[in-house]
Amino acid sequence: MIRQLIAPKSAEAESLLRLIEEEAESKRASYGCRFDSFDVCKTLKSISDDELAAVIVLAPDRANLLIEKWRKNRTSSDDPDYFRHHGVELFTQWAMRRGKNCTAAWIDRLCAIPKPGSREYCPARTAVREGLWRWIEPHAGKLTPSMNRYLAEMLEEWEQSPKSDHDRNARVRKLLGLEETPPIEPGEAWSDAALVYLEKQTPNQRSAWIRLMAACGSTSGSAPTAKWLRTWASLIDEIGRRSFLDALLEWFPLVDRPRTALRAEAYREFPAGGYAIADGNLEVLKGLCWIAVQVPDQTLARRLGGLALSCYRPIPGLGPRATKVGNAAIWALSQIPGPDALGQLAILRVKVKFIPAQKAIEKALNAAAARAGLPREEIEELGVPTYGLSEVGVRREELGETIVELSAHDGDVPLRYFKKDAGGNKGKEVKSVPASVKKDFAPEFKELKAAAKDLGSMLSAQRDRIDSMFLDDRSWPIAAWRERYLDHPVVGVVARRLIWNVADGSRRIGVMPGPEGLVGFDEKACDFSERAIVRLWHPVEAPTEETLAWRRFVEDRRIRQPFKQAHREVYLLTDAERRTETYSNRFAAHIVRQHQFKALCDQRNWRHKLRLMVDAEYPPPSRTIRAHGLRAEFWVEPVGDDFGTDTNESGAYLHLATDQVRFYRMEAAPNSVHAAGGAYAMTAEAGNATNMPLRLDSIPALVLSEVLRDCDLFVGVTSVGNNPQWNDGGPNQQFRDYWQNYSFGELSATAETRRDLLSRLVPRLKIADRCALTDKFLTVRGSLRTYKIHLGSGNILMEPNDQYLCIVPTSRNELGSSDVFLPFEGDRTLSIILSKAFMLADDARISDLTITRQIKS
Repeated sequence: MIRQLIAPKSAEAESLLRLIEEEAESKRASYGCRFDSFDVCKTLKSISDDELAAVIVLAPDRANLLIEKWRKNRTSSDDPDYFRHHGVELFTQWAMRRGKNCTAAWIDRLCAIPKPGSREYCPARTAVREGLWRWIEPHAGKLTPSMNRYLAEMLEEWEQSPKSDHDRNARVRKLLGLEETPPIEPGEAWSDAALVYLEKQTPNQRSAWIRLMAACGSTSGSAPTAKWLRTWASLIDEIGRRSFLDALLEWFPLVDRPRTALRAEAYREFPAGGYAIADGNLEVLKGLCWIAVQVPDQTLARRLGGLALSCYRPIPGLGPRATKVGNAAIWALSQIPGPDALGQLAILRVKVKFIPAQKAIEKALNAAAARAGLPREEIEELGVPTYGLSEVGVRREELGETIVELSAHDGDVPLRYFKKDAGGNKGKEVKSVPASVKKDFAPEFKELKAAAKDLGSMLSAQRDRIDSMFLDDRSWPIAAWRERYLDHPVVGVVARRLIWNVADGSRRIGVMPGPEGLVGFDEKACDFSERAIVRLWHPVEAPTEETLAWRRFVEDRRIRQPFKQAHREVYLLTDAERRTETYSNRFAAHIVRQHQFKALCDQRNWRHKLRLMVDAEYPPPSRTIRAHGLRAEFWVEPVGDDFGTDTNESGAYLHLATDQVRFYRMEAAPNSVHAAGGAYAMTAEAGNATNMPLRLDSIPALVLSEVLRDCDLFVGVTSVGNNPQWNDGGPNQQFRDYWQNYSFGELSATAETRRDLLSRLVPRLKIADRCALTDKFLTVRGSLRTYKIHLGSGNILMEPNDQYLCIVPTSRNELGSSDVFLPFEGDRTLSIILSKAFMLADDARISDLTITRQIKS
């Protein structure tokens, strides 16, 4: 029960309040009204501060009375008391914000009103909150007991709020004379470490940290202003620049760890072991990323890159963990000069597929290119850091009597340890880290391990970047190519395992780097003039004999290419596609798993919007090929119409049916189709020549081959036919015929390449006498039965009755890279086929009951 205010009353104040209520009723005042639009407002602006204060004191009780009357007698939303209450409240908020003088005694009376219950509303206390800083803060040092109690109650409420304003809370704590508290909450690995760290600081450093964190927690926007950075950067000097940097280097990696404690809010719960980050902590992390640019550092750039990757990692049902922190980390990397930050952006560009993040990364790279005065396409080539490597793929560090060697080959980046010989050179290798290295050179060894980890990520990013260059039509003068690719300590690890096409005058020849220099497939060394131009070699541009010779070259020399190049599939125009003219049905009528399809699209630089069971239009999956001014589209439509059966809980379709592949000019209007399926239609005038689909025979052979290869990859990887457990045809057996035809049907171009490689590989295997290669199968003779492994799907039939054998592949039973030499990376199905062949050739030793029961049945 709110007690009656003891305040001076006057007939004039009561008259003004009555005028406010009457005008509010006539205007039907509600949410969204502005008190400035009231006629009575002009009168209120003309009266003295004392007269205005007299009206303010009357207003809260009057507002309470009106709202109580409305609640008791409420029959409709047209109740006059409802509008009058709103009018009084609008006046109160307006008056408190005006900053007119108000005596301490009257503020004290407003603060003295007891805190309402959980279901009670108290406009008087709301009014005090509106004028908190203008009316109470000036009285700091002489607060009355009522003001103190009011502030303490409000502080307790605000600090328990999930979205607490740390700056406001800090100001209230200062008014109350309370100790400052860090604006982060425990329960996350990084915030736990930060709170422990702050406890160990001196009072001045702790205060500076808390003020800085509070400033970080109150940020807004996508990037800091110059004023914000100038204002708060001074606190770094109070903390100590080295201490500040060391703290960030410790905290940022901890963000990747799971929560250490449960956090429960009104409508959601973050369990321990999960990866959700509290809202307040997110804001502080964002600000720390921004302010980190004040202490640029090589290791800090790595930490920011790792932080961004962690923050863009999706949480099922929620999306990326912390988009705003990831964006802040990208912004910080864009501001840190040097190749280390640029290298992290290059890694993020390849690894992060979240579209808004891709735009932010692209913007950051464009800004870096502008600062360096370089073309955008060259900035990623020139910005690759060396990680201290003194030669291609090798870095050596002397740590006491041990030489530690970081050696990057075939994508692996192991650390090796050698004892020094009498001459101080690399001597006998030791298997584990010497104790003296761990004890006496801990910081140096830690940095080496970090460099090895980052180098592995960078090699993966460079591999994917170069693999995507087939459609970029890139070329380099031979001197620039040697500097950026062949002799670069990092990129050279990838580039030296690839074939390059060199044009020198009228001579055009494919070459591969080797110990003897650049050599052709005939193993003869080649020399070129400085005018030579280098491009990435592609088999569609070479005669078949040359392609086959290169395949033998890499196999004989046991060169594992970073991606399929010599063995790359080639897709030429077929007679059927010449007849259809503008579209290809080569990959139509397949059933693919949508979420895996989406992930693969992201990886291959295609755009696919996850198809939901909603009333909306969707564009087809597409890829823009800027170098050729083209756009490729792979039409798909959803499968099924039963929500919950054909979709997941979020309404995303589980499966898609594939259709045509088409090409358009890049500037052509987009096509779209309803989410439920149907005919694709162009969103602009279809008759316009610019919007017409292009004839397939007008598409460059390399572009056609690469686009169709992507489509083959999408089907080959995501088709339900690859799933051994779908031999019953899936739900309601609706895909039984499709699964049977795909699993054991004709081979795709990828499977034909696989068969070609196996024809040379199988005779070298120790199980060669038990294997035979037929048109579609690798036949393996075991002790119990004979098995036929399909070269496209990897699924198995058993002789003599073609009985299906279900073996679900896992990472444990895949073939290791050291088991059998494969001349390229990335063909998981080939690895699975060989793994199954080795296992079935010795079927008498299989102990898995789920397999042996099928074999013996």
